[in-house]
Amino acid sequence: MNPTLLIVHIVRFFVLLLFQGLILKQMSIGWGDVVYWNVILYPLFVLLLPVRTSTWQLLLLGFAMGLGVDLFYDSPGVHASALVFTAFVRPLVLRLMEPREGYSLSASPSRVVFGFQGFMQYSGILMLVHLFFYFSVEAFTFVYLLDILQKTFFSFLFSMAFIAMITLIFSASK
Repeated sequence: MNPTLLIVHIVRFFVLLLFQGLILKQMSIGWGDVVYWNVILYPLFVLLLPVRTSTWQLLLLGFAMGLGVDLFYDSPGVHASALVFTAFVRPLVLRLMEPREGYSLSASPSRVVFGFQGFMQYSGILMLVHLFFYFSVEAFTFVYLLDILQKTFFSFLFSMAFIAMITLIFSASK
């Protein structure tokens, strides 16, 4: 990986971590004592890593990002476990979406590489997996399956809307 790309990923790590922990944490809405509306963007860090990133690097970076988010949310490993699971599933999703000619060695999943619709499908699959796993671990039982599904659905809608906006804004020049 070239040094410029490495710096981009390091900056992305800290920007997403601070944005999630300082701003998006405050944007939780629900009714009663249950929060149903969350915007979760920190998985974008793992989603946007280069395609050829090794699995152990994905798992380690996912754990680091998740642990950082856990520090902001005072949740003992819930975000870390969900992001490690997402990082584990990512190569499978990339393999399913791989074009016939394959990926270039330096490709990162983005709107430029996949197109807007392809990137939204890729990020949508992984965000759905991430959110369902996150809310399942948070509840720690499937007795609350309806609550888990509601939280996953609402958080998925709002998170994907933010991902679409970010994707359109930050890749508009490409």
